[in-house]
Amino acid sequence: MKKRVTYYILNIVTIFIVTMFFSCNDSFKQVQKIGISENEPIGVDYNINVKYTDSGRVSANLISSKMLDYSNRDFPFHQFTDGVTLYVYDKQNKKSTVVAENAFVYANTDLIDMQDNVVITTHDNRVLKTDQLFYDQKKEWLYTNKPVSFKTDQDLINGNGFDSNADFSNAEVLEVTGIITLED
Repeated sequence: MKKRVTYYILNIVTIFIVTMFFSCNDSFKQVQKIGISENEPIGVDYNINVKYTDSGRVSANLISSKMLDYSNRDFPFHQFTDGVTLYVYDKQNKKSTVVAENAFVYANTDLIDMQDNVVITTHDNRVLKTDQLFYDQKKEWLYTNKPVSFKTDQDLINGNGFDSNADFSNAEVLEVTGIITLED
């Protein structure tokens, strides 16, 4: 009888240990997130000055006073909430300036999403105004589907959407809704 009780206890302990062993999982990422809400940034940085390079050449320079780091998310990004200035350089190192109230930089896609009162001033003084503008860092391409106002030397063009490369050599307002010819 004593052997039987020992046998049952041994089986129960074995079943308990096997159950515990198979219930374990890799929870390192969960442990890292303890105390951090997924809706909160993992960090806050101030006085940001980030330079993007391509083959040793600076292609863009992003400056902001405050950055929120959401790299703890499944689709990581950085948010600039207190205004942002983006300098975009073409292959001849001519600088165009983009100013916006907010911006999001997505690490996985190399995309910068600028929002709220976005103003671009090109190296040759053309001015684009819109509420949202995307900059694809890999393709060095600017675009939006939002309403735009684009001032050239001769015209003020209003429309919905805009496409351009970084040097604005092929800037185009999409779905033109009006053109005003400017006088000298």
